[in-house]
Amino acid sequence: MPAIIDPPPEPGAPLAPLWKRLAWFTGIAVASTTVVAIVAYAMKAVLPTY
Repeated sequence: MPAIIDPPPEPGAPLAPLWKRLAWFTGIAVASTTVVAIVAYAMKAVLPTY
């Protein structure tokens, strides 16, 4: 069976291109902000107001 998770890179291995690393960072930041906003608005809709 093939490995599901790649092992960590070897020491001294070249890094991925900067644009690819920044794209991953931006994608994860936008996705996490979106999820937090969805959960917050869902909780606001469900919880009673005082």
